[in-house]
Amino acid sequence: MIETNEIMTHLTQSTVLHIIVILLLFWAGLRGLQWFLPWLTVQIPSRFRLYVLPLMPILQLVLVILAMMRIVPLLIDPTPENVLAISGAVAITVGFAFQDYVSSLIAGVVAIYERPYRIGDWVRIGDAYGEVIALGFRAIQLVTPDDTVVRIPHKLMWDSIIYNDNSGQREHQCVADFYLQSEHDAEIVRQKLRQVALTSPYLQLDRPISVIVIEKPWGTHYRLKAYPIDGRDQFKFTSDMTVRGKAALARLGVKPASVPVAVAV
Repeated sequence: MIETNEIMTHLTQSTVLHIIVILLLFWAGLRGLQWFLPWLTVQIPSRFRLYVLPLMPILQLVLVILAMMRIVPLLIDPTPENVLAISGAVAITVGFAFQDYVSSLIAGVVAIYERPYRIGDWVRIGDAYGEVIALGFRAIQLVTPDDTVVRIPHKLMWDSIIYNDNSGQREHQCVADFYLQSEHDAEIVRQKLRQVALTSPYLQLDRPISVIVIEKPWGTHYRLKAYPIDGRDQFKFTSDMTVRGKAALARLGVKPASVPVAVAV
């Protein structure tokens, strides 16, 4: 059996100072990344924003690996027997004491590779919906439309459905709903709603506009679908289409339908 004094190296004052310097550099590197990348996205064109921000967790992981590669040889005599003994002991200890935490860390590493969500994506996980503003090793942070920050452990990705509205793109589809009485010219209404989207200052002209018409027993349901220039403007864009769409339909003399409560809910 390998004794502890055979595994650990003899710590000198110089070694301790060396480790402290590495930890300080590691901390400074993490803080520098957390400041620099968001600052950089403000300076560059917005179309590059979602390509720069996802680099944050990857660079953080690289810093952790580099720090561990420098610190471990200073603490442990790196023979095959010692590495095997330390790895087994750490795995057992961590497995029992920090099962949930380690599960989140492993899921975080998998998330970096599979990229089910990236910084700048609008995602729904469980009951939470918002923009991903930070990707940590254990959890992600979302900011919801009402400016509430939600932290969600990565381990939820093992058995939760993740809805990603834009998946790394600047814009994603927005929908404005209109419920009208059936007595009207559907083609005129459809063209009018399309014009409403075309004249919005938030519209991304390179993406398609569609108007879906669904006939219901209580009236006609119109869904105006279009893409904003920037996904962060999705609520402004939807509101703009809704307000101006209602005004345009009122000028046409089209009346809103009385939607049954059960359908509205």
